Amino acid sequence: MMTEEARAIDEALLVDLLNTTPVVDDRPIDLLADDADGRDWLNARGGTGSGEELRVSRAVRDDLQRVVRGATPPSSLCRYLDGLSRVPVLTDDALHWVLQVSEDRRLAARIVLAWAGIRETLPGALRPCANDECRLFLLDRSRAGTARWCSMATCGNKMKARRHRARAAGD
Repeated sequence: MMTEEARAIDEALLVDLLNTTPVVDDRPIDLLADDADGRDWLNARGGTGSGEELRVSRAVRDDLQRVVRGATPPSSLCRYLDGLSRVPVLTDDALHWVLQVSEDRRLAARIVLAWAGIRETLPGALRPCANDECRLFLLDRSRAGTARWCSMATCGNKMKARRHRARAAGD
């Protein structure tokens, strides 16, 4: 069984990866586009930073973004779980499950498993920001499940101001 702490880390990793294609100064960017930056991003999150891991991470990110947006079926993620297994390890404290997969595919597998866990336990909570000009994603853990923006301070305020201006112009 995965600990709550490990689950939270992998969920944060998932959202982190999805959000590597933000819009900055009205221009879309890709934080993994540059190989050196991509390797640094992976290393900072416990990855190997290898070229293969970077290639797989870019691909799983792009596929997950399409799945979360509803443009691609979830079955498109199967390839990231090929050959994966979980092996039970019994210690004096508890039973732990160890992920068996090549090091270069470990982060991608953890991210897809985190996505599947969220989809099962919090259906609809992982979604794109409601601001069409934003490319970020959010994981809504609110009780009501009604969060719409990646950030209330940025996208939320922009959207509310836009609606206010539209209402004022219509008067």
